[in-house]
Amino acid sequence: MELGGRMLWTFLSGMGRRRGSWGRAFSSWQPRLPLVGLSSAREQVSHWTAVFEKRGIPEARESSEYIVAHVLGAKTFQSLRPVLWTQPLTAWQLQCIQELSSRRLQRMPVQYVLGEWDFHGLSLKMAPPVFIPRPETESHVIAVDKAEAAICLTCENAQRLQLQDRIQIIPFDVTLEGSWTHLLPWGPMDLVVSNPPYVFHRDMEELAPEILSYEDPVALDGGEEGMGIITHILALAPRLLKDSGSIFLEVDPRHPELVDSWLQSRPDLPLRLVAVRRDLCGRPRFLHIRRSRPQRGCPVGAWPGPQPARGPG
Repeated sequence: MELGGRMLWTFLSGMGRRRGSWGRAFSSWQPRLPLVGLSSAREQVSHWTAVFEKRGIPEARESSEYIVAHVLGAKTFQSLRPVLWTQPLTAWQLQCIQELSSRRLQRMPVQYVLGEWDFHGLSLKMAPPVFIPRPETESHVIAVDKAEAAICLTCENAQRLQLQDRIQIIPFDVTLEGSWTHLLPWGPMDLVVSNPPYVFHRDMEELAPEILSYEDPVALDGGEEGMGIITHILALAPRLLKDSGSIFLEVDPRHPELVDSWLQSRPDLPLRLVAVRRDLCGRPRFLHIRRSRPQRGCPVGAWPGPQPARGPG
C-alpha cells in the first residue's frame, strides 16, 4: 500500500500462545440435553435461548440463533428461508447444535464456536487465542504480530481472501532489543497502527469470561498502568517512521493523559500527541501521535542503519 511512500498497517499486540488452553476448553463438563421433541430450527433457538439465559450466558437469543443458522448453512437466522424455521431437523443437525451450544455454555465466544466471522465484508476464520475482530475498534489489515497463532491464522485468512500479494506478514516482538531491524526492507514508514496490550493489570479479573477464558492474556495485560507495551512501541516508533510519520494506538480511556505525560517526560523522543479519537461508544480510545522532527544527527527521511533493497508489496 502507498501513501506517498511505504505504509505498514500493524498490530504490535505482544501476543503469545497460551499452551493448553484449547484442550482445557473442551475437557470439562459436556452437557447431554434431551433432543426429543425439539425438531425444528425455531424450537431449537427457543430451547437454547432458555438454557443460555438460565446459565447467565450473554446475548442468549443471538447466540442460539447464530449457532442454529450456522448448522443450517446460513450466516444469520433471519437469512434462512422461512420454510427452514419449522422444517424437522436431522439427527446430525440436532447433534451439531448441541455440541456447539455446549461450547457456548463454557462461555466460549460465539465467533470461536462457529470458527468464522464476517468483518467488513470479509469472512475470516476464527480460532483462540487470536483476537476477535470487533467493528468498534479493529483496523482492517494485520501485518505484524509476536504470536505464532496470530501469524498462522493471518496467513491463512490472507490466502483464503486472495490478499497474500497485498500484505506482508512478519513475526515481530517489539520488546526485543534490535527487533526493528527485521522491518528494514519495508521502511521507513508513513504509518504504524497498533492494537497493543493495554488493560490495566488490576482490571484483568473484571474482563468478561468470553475474553478472559479464551483470548490470550499476554495480548491483553498491559502491566500496572497498561503502558508496558505502549512505551516500547513509542520508544521504537522514531526508528520506524519517516519524518512527520504517524502512529495510531488503540488504548484504554485512561491512557490519553498518561501517554501525553509520558511523552512530555521524554524530550529525546521526537513524538507528540496530536489527536485523541473516540470509539463508537464515545470513549477516548484512539491516539494519533506524530513524529515531529528528525532524529538528532539523522537527516529528514533517513532510515537508521544500513538500507537494504526494498521488499515486494
